[in-house]
Amino acid sequence: MRTLLIVVLALGAVGCTRWSLDHHLNNAYRAYEQGECEDVMLELSQAERKSRSRSYLQPEISLLRGQCLERQNLFVDAAQTYQFIISRYPASEYAFRARARLDTLRQLGHHSAPEAAKASPAAL
Repeated sequence: MRTLLIVVLALGAVGCTRWSLDHHLNNAYRAYEQGECEDVMLELSQAERKSRSRSYLQPEISLLRGQCLERQNLFVDAAQTYQFIISRYPASEYAFRARARLDTLRQLGHHSAPEAAKASPAAL
């Protein structure tokens, strides 16, 4: 009986964590639609803390964060967030979306294409 109680409590805790994570993500999307980027960042931070064991949610969280940074005219930060998604989750749907956002930023003149590193001779 004691084992059953422990199992039920453990499953309940996992379910509550998932519900809480979904709640924060839903709140973040609602705040984004209302243009409340400060609230979005707060909700995303709370969702991130709850999603550490669910790394598959990180690209979604990062993409929404990047979009909010764009709304705040923080284009360099947004571009770096998109590049993080592309480098860390290259095969995901969110990497595809991040590439599209970077292309849009370039077309609007808010982000330049990465330049290749140039070697220069050392001064003697």
